[in-house]
Amino acid sequence: MKVAVIEDEKLAQREIIELLKQVVPGIEILTCLTSVAESVAWLRDQPEVDLLLMDIALSDGQSFEIFEQVSVDTPVIFLTAYDEYALRAFRVNSIDYLLKPVEESELRRALDKYRKMGRPQLTLSLDDIRAITKVDRPVYKERFIVRVGDVYRHISTEEVAYFYADEKVVWLVTHKKNKYILDHTLNELETLLDTRRFFRATRKYMVSIRAVEHAAKYFNSRLKLTLSPPSDDEILISRVRVPEFLDWMAHHP
Repeated sequence: MKVAVIEDEKLAQREIIELLKQVVPGIEILTCLTSVAESVAWLRDQPEVDLLLMDIALSDGQSFEIFEQVSVDTPVIFLTAYDEYALRAFRVNSIDYLLKPVEESELRRALDKYRKMGRPQLTLSLDDIRAITKVDRPVYKERFIVRVGDVYRHISTEEVAYFYADEKVVWLVTHKKNKYILDHTLNELETLLDTRRFFRATRKYMVSIRAVEHAAKYFNSRLKLTLSPPSDDEILISRVRVPEFLDWMAHHP
């Protein structure tokens, strides 16, 4: 199977490629594209590709713009953070999609569906797709700009393990254990981030679901969190917030 991945976040690219290799040994990843423009240029050469895995939100627009500029007869599995209710029509119309972060079981299911259907074609018009994805929803922050010396770089929210406050400084900690100072308060971050993915665990900590290794019962009906990478502080979920936290753990995207 020859596959092209269209995804602008490098971390998400690496994760989906690793999952593809686990699920389909011997799979050939032809290319990883990061924008509408790159994708259009590549597809215009009419490459021999069996399947496209395509993020909806790319660095220079929505991936649906690709179909307006070049003819695509290759089946597509969309990668998206949109909710299942809004996109239920995709599956009904022989288009599949995977909610990010992508789970191995969901990828297996989508690829099994692809194999059984042969080469399914796009049966929704572009207007239909736009109507589905224009359901009103909050727009969450996707990246932060941080400074290291005289150099600025961007950090995707997918790279963030947790945020914590130390005195009047807020730090961003990545899954790779890098730390950066942010010009935001934790209260501001609660309004900027998708609270399905990030939880205000304590007054000092806001954690990503991917950073929570486990939560253990603790004195006085509280929960003690173990994070990855580890934090220097003891992070305790108060008794009154335990139900909210467990519900968040159970229903994160």
